[in-house]
This record gives sequence, structure tokens and C-alpha cells, in this order.
Amino acid sequence: MRRSLATSLLVLHFAALPAVCRGAAAATVVEDLYQAQAIVTGQREETRGAGLAKALGDVLAKVSGDPRLISDPRVTAMVADTFVDSFRYHDRMAGIPVHDEQGTRDRPYDLIVDFDPARIDAALRSLGHTPWTATRPQLVLFLRVTVGAGPYLLASDSPRGRDQRESLEAAAERLGVPLLLPSGAALSAGGLTVDTLSAAEPSRLDTLARAAGGDLALAGSLEWSDQALGWISAWRLAANGEDHRWGDRGGNFDQAFRRGVGGAAQVLSGNGEPD
Repeated sequence: MRRSLATSLLVLHFAALPAVCRGAAAATVVEDLYQAQAIVTGQREETRGAGLAKALGDVLAKVSGDPRLISDPRVTAMVADTFVDSFRYHDRMAGIPVHDEQGTRDRPYDLIVDFDPARIDAALRSLGHTPWTATRPQLVLFLRVTVGAGPYLLASDSPRGRDQRESLEAAAERLGVPLLLPSGAALSAGGLTVDTLSAAEPSRLDTLARAAGGDLALAGSLEWSDQALGWISAWRLAANGEDHRWGDRGGNFDQAFRRGVGGAAQVLSGNGEPD
């Protein structure tokens, strides 16, 4: 792939872990910081423009580590195609025959956009930001989820939480945050349960994160609320000698994970505290 700044691939990390976490976790690692994608309808210019604009906001947030840039009015006012190096389409229905009168006109595609690093870096400087060039620490997520049949810890291999794992992976990739999710066996071996996670000291969680092959622990809770018509999330990250806490209320779990992962990126990249 392109550019040395953006390294690694989505991988499964199993080997050489201590017994507490051996065979325990799947890791999401950033592949290319200067690449982003958006779902568009067809390959027409009118739908491509909106896709490029979304991808530009995502790549500026990913390169800088500041998720607030996604919705920054200064970013949404930029002409996205002036920052593009190349783009391509991936048919989300590949292998499914065309079965409508319009053919591929309304077919969904992933618009995959490679941006020019020099132009993106210059755009960040114009916004008062700089690229997050430091090595990005691998976070290990310890998360309690409360919904329906009762609370559980989100694990890489549990029967519950499949959609949430996919959403978490998408958030980590979109925001450029390496993230690892431990297995149920690793959580049990580390003495973590739905009752003990909230009281676990950050130093203990960081120890478990390092045992799992990560660098820092991101801890959180995700609870469905009928009153809020969505998920209530709370996040905690011990970094740079401080205990950082933030949260969100309402919305789906895609939003909750973007909030959690984005807040961690904001802290670790030196872009201040999450709102």
C-alpha cells in the first residue's frame, strides 16, 4: 500500500501471548492514514461529490487524531476533490446479478479515496492542526454492555455482541486508532467480570492490556436506555499521567463507539479533552 506514515493491516494477533491472553484477541490496526471511504449510490459524479466530502472529513480527523474535524464547518466548506490523489469503487453487491431496470445506477458502492499527503498536511496546518506522527499506542478495550437479557463483557469470541464488534472495528479503522478486543477466556483469567470491571484500577487494566499485547487500556460501559432512546456510554483512559473520562447519551452503538474511540484519539494525539 501507500505511504510510510500509515502502516499495518487488520490482523489477528494470537502468537507469543502469556497464558492469561493466549489465543485471546483480535486486533484492529491502521492501514493507511491518508485513505478513507464512503458508501455511495452508483458511480455518478453527483453522488461521488458527497462521498469525497465525507472521506475528506474522515481523513483529516484520522491523520490529526481530532474527531471534531469531521463536522468542522471549515472542513465541510473545503472542495474535497482538490485533495484527492486517486479513487476507485468497490461493488458492495459483487457477485449479485443486476436485477433492476436501472442496472448499476442505484447499486451501492464503497468509494475508496487516496488523498495526497502533502495537501492533507497543508490543510491541517491551515486549520491549526498537525499530523499525529507519533507511534499510535494499541488500545485494549474492556467494555461492559447492558441490554436485554442482562449485562456482559464484550469479547472477541463471545456469542453476544457480534454487531457491536463489527461497529467497533469500523470506528477504530475510521479514526485511525489501533485497538484490540480480548477474548472471554482472557477476561476471566484476568479476573474481570460485569461486576468487577467498573471498580478495576486503571493500573490493573493497563497491566492486563500489556499482557494482551497492547499498550493502554480503554475502559467503558454501554447501556441501552429507553428514556434516552439510545445508548448511554461512559469511557475512561489513563494516559499522560491523567485520568480522562467522557461519555455520550442517546444514539446507536455506532455513534457510541465513534465517541469512545474518537475521544481516545483526541486525548492521545494531544488535541485536548473530549467534550
